[in-house]
Amino acid sequence: MNSLLHLAQTSASADGISSSMAKLAADLSEKPRVTEILFAILFSFALNALTAFTYKRTYRGTRYSQDYVHTLLILGTVVTLVILVVMGNMATAFGMFAAFSIIRFRRSVGQSRDIGFIFLAMGTGLAVGARQYALAAITVPLVCAIIFAISRLNLFSSLKGSHLLRIRVGTDLDYDQAFAGLFARHLSHQSLKSVETVQAGLMTELTYEVTMVDSTAIAEFVRGIQAANGNNRVILTCVSDQLVVEAD
Repeated sequence: MNSLLHLAQTSASADGISSSMAKLAADLSEKPRVTEILFAILFSFALNALTAFTYKRTYRGTRYSQDYVHTLLILGTVVTLVILVVMGNMATAFGMFAAFSIIRFRRSVGQSRDIGFIFLAMGTGLAVGARQYALAAITVPLVCAIIFAISRLNLFSSLKGSHLLRIRVGTDLDYDQAFAGLFARHLSHQSLKSVETVQAGLMTELTYEVTMVDSTAIAEFVRGIQAANGNNRVILTCVSDQLVVEAD
């Protein structure tokens, strides 16, 4: 008797799960109304605007692109539109997949984090298009807040190798002694990476990995190096954002 009762309860539970899944599928296959479409597009745009604002405020490079920020807004909103179009219609979904498969997108991103923001915009569009409004409303601001915190606290920053320093000197210059005072005053870390002869062996090019003590004293440091190496070429490149200070 107990076995029959347990079997009946299991069957009822399975029927309940099946009916719930069927109801969910029916809800998702139901075509969205005009008001829901307008809400989804505007909601997606607002969340992607938050993503774009986060990208702008946390960007540290020197090649900021307004076009890229506009792309984040457009991409996230268009993904929402695509999901609304294909929802509940497998034939349309396969047709859209075939259409997009022939498109080739090529863009060289300035920083690796740019790819992350692209995926965040696409994820936002997918969540809103799939009618997961609560999920999108919670996760997108949370992710943006985490990105803000990481940027403001400068977490996971490297303690060494913030700049690459290239110096050209004459072959008769003792560069270890010539730059020792400047390095001790302006650098917290320095490491000689390569020594190369240039200009048919008439000059030597040194490449250092260095960390500045005070980033506001870069111009003073470069002028001091140039004075010590006889007004020859000096290039200081910031590894993190590709800022170049050059003196010939």
